[in-house]
Amino acid sequence: MTILLATLLGVAGCTQLPKTGNKVMGDSEAPENAAPVTELTADLLFDFLQGEIALQRNQPGVAVESFIRMAKETRDPGIAEHATDIALRARRFDDAREAIDLWATLEPNSIQAHQAAVALFVATGQLNKVRPHIERLLVLEPETVDKAFMQLNKLLSHHPDKEAVLKLIRQLAASYPDLPEAHFAVSQAAWVARQFKSASEAMSQALKLRPEWEMAAVHQGQILQKIDTDKAQAFYSQYLDRFPRANDMRIAYIRMLMEEKEFDRGREQFQKLEQANPSNPDIALAIGLLSAELDDLENAEKYFKRALQLGFEDADTIHFNLGRIYEISQRDAQAMDAYQKVASGDRYIPAHVRYAYLLAKRDGVVAARHYLKTIQVSDERQRTQLLISEAQLLRDNNDFRGAYDLLDAYLRKYPEQIELLYDRALMADKIGKLDVLERDLRKLIQLKPDNAHAYNALGYSLAERGEQLPEALALVQKAIELSPDDPYILDSLGWVYYRMGDPRKGIKYIKLAFDTRSDPEIAAHYGELLWISGAKQDAEKIWQTALEDHPENELLLDTIRRFIK
Repeated sequence: MTILLATLLGVAGCTQLPKTGNKVMGDSEAPENAAPVTELTADLLFDFLQGEIALQRNQPGVAVESFIRMAKETRDPGIAEHATDIALRARRFDDAREAIDLWATLEPNSIQAHQAAVALFVATGQLNKVRPHIERLLVLEPETVDKAFMQLNKLLSHHPDKEAVLKLIRQLAASYPDLPEAHFAVSQAAWVARQFKSASEAMSQALKLRPEWEMAAVHQGQILQKIDTDKAQAFYSQYLDRFPRANDMRIAYIRMLMEEKEFDRGREQFQKLEQANPSNPDIALAIGLLSAELDDLENAEKYFKRALQLGFEDADTIHFNLGRIYEISQRDAQAMDAYQKVASGDRYIPAHVRYAYLLAKRDGVVAARHYLKTIQVSDERQRTQLLISEAQLLRDNNDFRGAYDLLDAYLRKYPEQIELLYDRALMADKIGKLDVLERDLRKLIQLKPDNAHAYNALGYSLAERGEQLPEALALVQKAIELSPDDPYILDSLGWVYYRMGDPRKGIKYIKLAFDTRSDPEIAAHYGELLWISGAKQDAEKIWQTALEDHPENELLLDTIRRFIK
């Protein structure tokens, strides 16, 4: 609370009030920490009381207007900040814009004011208004400019216009030609915008300024792979000749060689990595993880065990990964033993959930559910994870009613558990409670308006029922805006267009989804649209391939039965 607000609350009978904010420059007559005073007028007191009463009555719009008037009259940045906070909490973005503009004008050197402006304008997609505030922050915090550039792409990652993001970052970087992080940021933005040549050029400049920067070299290698694999290999080799201890770079090189099926050269690099780091448990773990990623489970197991022998400090991570290897290779007893050794950390709940799933396979669902209830949790988040896992266990065994009842009972006690609302909606769909599905998803959207999956699920459900198709389209388009590369959302968009009578447009999006992820349900949709468009042989080929990998998928089987008699 500002001094002015505190004084209004505590000593409203006074006629002079101290003003908050920084000391006014040039006020040589004032003591070192003194500030100008503001006269308490009837209008000022009325605005304050009106604002406070409006807050108590949940009328944020009235409150913001009152405090903005106060800020304009008093020139008090603290009150403008208070108005900004109220508007942002109430998600009244137009009011927030006015309050933030006033705050930044009254206190142009306030880091908090410019941070709030950046957060608001990024959230509302107004890149044209973001730039001056970011520029001001870079000036106000010169000691962290390098870190700021490294965070820029993450900050702007949700903006759908990647070309506009690239343009903005180039403009910001132009003032810092000798800062390698500025060129790195440009390269990242160009990569996201799929301008690989520009991305490579910017990263080359970063490496010219800082040749030993291994992270930049790794990124450059990945960029060059998109342009020319021969150039990428030459770059990796030349860099490692100069910096032979660059372990991350060598790991990236190995990954590329394996992806290109150059196994002999890949093994050669593995040997160099191991020979250079014979007693390093971190490198043993890295080799194990890379081997697992490349489906070389034998080597993955070997190096995970070596990391344990070398004393890798996070044994839980290794036991979890060993458990996954044993499970994939159908050594269930060893997998269960490994999972039970995970005693803490981020892998604790996932490991014991996997143990429960294997227990269900061996002893049945009742035994697995009992085990889940014995797992010790440290907070509500972990408890929720276990509840979702138990519901998933029931769902995997086609007990949709049991899963629904489990989630429903918990949500009756805690009705705003966001993670559970989505899962109950999915189970409601399975048992025909479409009113619950729609209610839960609409509530989830209200509680978490950036949840792309909620928009997608509701839009898809409406389209599947042939109801409210214009709204279904708007919902899925919103989901695409929030998560533009999600194949399941692209599939939903294509399906909505199909339901609206535009299969040609539907195929366009479902093909994009299928090219990204050959999921059986996406394959079912893709085949259906191909079939009705006349490409029956292509449809059958898509379905047959999907059926070989997913012979029990209900939607896929039902779709095939409807078209192939």
